[in-house]
Amino acid sequence: MDVKEKIRQLQQKMSEEGIDFYLIPTADYHNSEYVNEYFKVREYFSGFTGSNGTLVLSRTNAGLWTDGRYFIQAEKELEGSGITLFRMQEEGVPTIKEYLTKQMQEGGTLGFDGRVVTASYGLELEEALQDKKITIRYEKDLAGSLWAGRPPMPCAPVSVLPEGICGQDTAGKLAQVREGMKEKQCSAHLLSKLDDIMWLLNIRGGDIECNPVAMSYAYLTMTDCFLFIQEQAVNSQLREYASKWGITLKEYGEIEAFLREREEEKVLLDDANVSYTLYQILQKKTQTVKAVNPTEKLKAVKNAVELENMEKVYLRDSAALTKFIYWIKKNIGKISMNEYTAAMHMDSLRREVEGFLDLSFPTICGYQENAAMMHYEATEADNRELAPEGMLLIDSGGQYLGGTTDVTRTIVLGEISEEIRRHFTAVAVGMLQLTNARFLYGCTGRNLDILARMPVWDMNIDYKCGTGHGIGYMLNVHEGPQNIRWRFTENMKEAVIEEGMVISNEPGVYKEGSHGIRTENIIVAKKGEKNGDGQFMYFDTLTYVPIDLDGIDVSYMQKRDIERLNAYHAAVYEKISPYLDEEECEWLKEATRPV
Repeated sequence: MDVKEKIRQLQQKMSEEGIDFYLIPTADYHNSEYVNEYFKVREYFSGFTGSNGTLVLSRTNAGLWTDGRYFIQAEKELEGSGITLFRMQEEGVPTIKEYLTKQMQEGGTLGFDGRVVTASYGLELEEALQDKKITIRYEKDLAGSLWAGRPPMPCAPVSVLPEGICGQDTAGKLAQVREGMKEKQCSAHLLSKLDDIMWLLNIRGGDIECNPVAMSYAYLTMTDCFLFIQEQAVNSQLREYASKWGITLKEYGEIEAFLREREEEKVLLDDANVSYTLYQILQKKTQTVKAVNPTEKLKAVKNAVELENMEKVYLRDSAALTKFIYWIKKNIGKISMNEYTAAMHMDSLRREVEGFLDLSFPTICGYQENAAMMHYEATEADNRELAPEGMLLIDSGGQYLGGTTDVTRTIVLGEISEEIRRHFTAVAVGMLQLTNARFLYGCTGRNLDILARMPVWDMNIDYKCGTGHGIGYMLNVHEGPQNIRWRFTENMKEAVIEEGMVISNEPGVYKEGSHGIRTENIIVAKKGEKNGDGQFMYFDTLTYVPIDLDGIDVSYMQKRDIERLNAYHAAVYEKISPYLDEEECEWLKEATRPV
């Protein structure tokens, strides 16, 4: 069945249910960034495979909203579907709220599955549409009910992390969260965000590809901790662990009934992650306090044990990517390879690394113009052959016992234009400028973004994404609240950069139909000198992988830019050479030579 027919059937169902507009976000019941196959309802009805997008249907039309990372991809995948692409944050493009406010008739009905829409967004829609007396229907999953052959709900066994690897036990973490509850004068706390729950209880799951999380909810009081989790995910290890720390295990599907029974409690919840459905249940009998989960900042600031483990993991992971760059430079034009086989080779090198558990996201490996699609993913059936010309962008990472990694390099395979060389150099300069930042405590990513973006802005070029995101610890490759971006819109979080926060540094240039360039290192915030002007901060580097000198033109660099590149490469050789064989070391010595 093609997309047009799927949409026609859903529009017919809307008509039968008296729903005028229906909204399908990219989300599960926990507002996860990436979702299991069971929750890819928007993908099923639109054909768009990107990780972010919202499909909005009226009874006669369909539109899809997505961000700048996916404009090129969405345009290709929506072709012929009849779905209008709305490029978010572009001039003249309405938000979904603005679109609904304008298009819906007074007294109309908006529908969505309240379990996959956050409380904050549902409340925003209520407010935006109240003047038109719009009714919101959120109790039914109309779209999901029409999905023939829908995959099963994900459920993988839960594992307990080894003692000592987390730097803090569950009792200590629970005590900290309860202090956060006290600060908000709350007697209970509902946790729906999966990585927060995994961090709090020092457990991991496997219900979302590459994200070691389990479908679950947690409900805390000052004395009790309830974990709602699928029965099939529970093993003897988890039962013993739960008993040790006073955690009461309950069936995942019981959460709604459990919340309906709560009375006379003041419940702390993060409305940006708790679903609209659960929020509505709590509103009926309890008092709710909307605030960020205390776990979010606690999780983001890595402790000494976590940082020590991450440093070791990043050296081994950096060596794997360095080996890949050597391999592809040595073999391009000599053996047959394509985007997919190159990605598989990178994955195989990473799997050989000590402590490897899984990839942290599917490897992005784009050649030439395919690299301009930021989240492009080649497949065995759909890929491009590599040749000794142009550039290959590879963005990859791993989950290890001791850390989560994410790194991108753009590799020159042969002749490139002067324009591309200038772009490549500007990206490297921007990445190194941010790496070497000195800034006062209190700065957020908004203060720092310009350091990475300035070299490309100087060419009147921009990249349609942030410069940096937080990195989890054996958890999601993207985490908050820390990030680095120049523009903050409604609902975006902005956080002070704290000592111990790990964050990516990934400026880029993306030219549709031509090329894509991204150079990404992971950095960690540290305290520097403290004097009469305040507490200064700086970044330490976790990633040590050479930047391809075949793409560098020093005529576009200042003296200090060259010094920074040479200093970084000297560190790369010193730290990574012990992990390489003799031939690889000789190559790395040349690849990190002073310029």
